Amino acid sequence: MALEIERKFLISEFPKAFLEDGSIVLVKEQVIDQTYLALDKDQELRVRRIKDLATGDISYTHTFKRGFGLAREEVEYPISAGIYEQMIHSRGAIPLVKKRTTVKWNDYMLEIDDYHQIKLMVLEIEFESEEEATSFEPPEWFGQDISTDKQYSNKKVWRDLQSRKHL
Repeated sequence: MALEIERKFLISEFPKAFLEDGSIVLVKEQVIDQTYLALDKDQELRVRRIKDLATGDISYTHTFKRGFGLAREEVEYPISAGIYEQMIHSRGAIPLVKKRTTVKWNDYMLEIDDYHQIKLMVLEIEFESEEEATSFEPPEWFGQDISTDKQYSNKKVWRDLQSRKHL
């Protein structure tokens, strides 16, 4: 099982000025619909529909994650559109929708997620090791470190979204 090691930061707006001055370089933009199939303690199963905004290509994934915080186990693999549709329709859930902008900054790839249904923007940066993650000194524009703050986890945000559909 692969290990995902990442830190997350709460940002208030997309860093357009850095894109314009070349400090960050656009790699890709996607819209991701994310639905959880099962959640239990520190484990989760989810599916995603991912649309590449430049090409219009659509892909689908199924992911299992275990753990919380900086390092989590992750298994992700592609699935067909038909399997995806069956899984989300059986749940009757509202997908969590986010625009993901992937940019290159220095030697790092950053993923900036702008959530469509709520006012939230999160910057994620992945690392090769926990030591690299903990020793990383983020620039001020990264904002508040929310790597271990459960209120900003995708599954918490998704659960909150599901509870709103019953109001």
